[in-house]
This record gives sequence, C-alpha cells and structure tokens, in this order.
Amino acid sequence: MNMQEDLGKKKKHHNLTIREMEIDDFPAVFHLGEKLFRAQRVPNLYRTWDEFEVISLYQGDPELCLVAEVDERIVGFVLGSTISKSHSAWKYGHLVWLGVEAAFQRKNIATKLFNRLRDLMLENGVRMLLVDTEADDMAALRFFQKVGFGNPEKHIYMTLNLAAQLGIKKNNAREQTRRQHKNRA
Repeated sequence: MNMQEDLGKKKKHHNLTIREMEIDDFPAVFHLGEKLFRAQRVPNLYRTWDEFEVISLYQGDPELCLVAEVDERIVGFVLGSTISKSHSAWKYGHLVWLGVEAAFQRKNIATKLFNRLRDLMLENGVRMLLVDTEADDMAALRFFQKVGFGNPEKHIYMTLNLAAQLGIKKNNAREQTRRQHKNRA
C-alpha cells in the first residue's frame, strides 16, 4: 500500500511515498544505513548493520520493511519484525531499524514511516512494540518518546576486543613456523 503526499520545502515541493520495500531497494537501503549508522556516532548499531541484516528482515517479515521515497529516490526506511513466543498469547513487534537521510530529517518522514509500521503491526495482531537505541542518542530517544514509547529500561552492553589477542596468536604462529623451518635446516 502506498501513501503519497507533498513534502513542502521553501518554494520547492517534493512527492513523498511510503511503500513496502522491494528486492531492488536492498542496495539503496543498505547504503543509506551505512551513511547513518557510523561507528563514531552509534557504535552498537554500526556493529550489527550489514547487508545480511536487510535481507534477513525482509525474508522474515517483508510487509514490515518499508521505504520512504522522495521524487523516486529512497530517503528513509524502517525495518521491523514480529516475535511470537510459545505458550504466550502475546505477539511482539520489534522496530529494528529506522533511518532517514540527513537532508530529509525533521520533515516528519521518520514519523510517517513509524506510523505506517505501527499500523501494520496492529493489523498483524501485535500487542507490544519494542525498540532499542543507543542510551546517549538523545534525538532518537526524543523521537521514540514523541511517538509513544515509554518505560525506558537500562541495558548494559559490553564488548571484549579480541584484536590484541588475535595479534598475539598470529605472532606466536609465525614464531612457531620459523622455528620449524630452522630445525629442518
């Protein structure tokens, strides 16, 4: 289902369409996500954003993967999924990814994408919608509160950088190879 309207900008009008994502949209969605989910700005999101994430969500719940187009160019997307738990009457929805190109932010595109996703979740029998974001991403927190999310829960996310240990293992392997060659000579 398409939703179209004018997206006004001083003297210039743009045609906004919210529609279901199609296979041909994968590259544009992925590359827009690469621009938005940068390691310096949102390190946790950066770590999990890849082309397989887009494909996987589309394969699981294609009707919950939407794009926003302005003048036939993808400028935003929302990717969601549903979760059904055995022995539970509740069906959960998860807003996994939401992004809008910087030049088109603050034009209600994210809100329109979210509203359409929320409507689809309701049509799918979802009783609770979940979202997670960086704890210090104040713009995202304000946005999610504005569209109705509440009860933020603190969640600790920890990392273990194995790069240093990987370097030690490689050096040890090289040293062992050198010794073997030396002993053969």
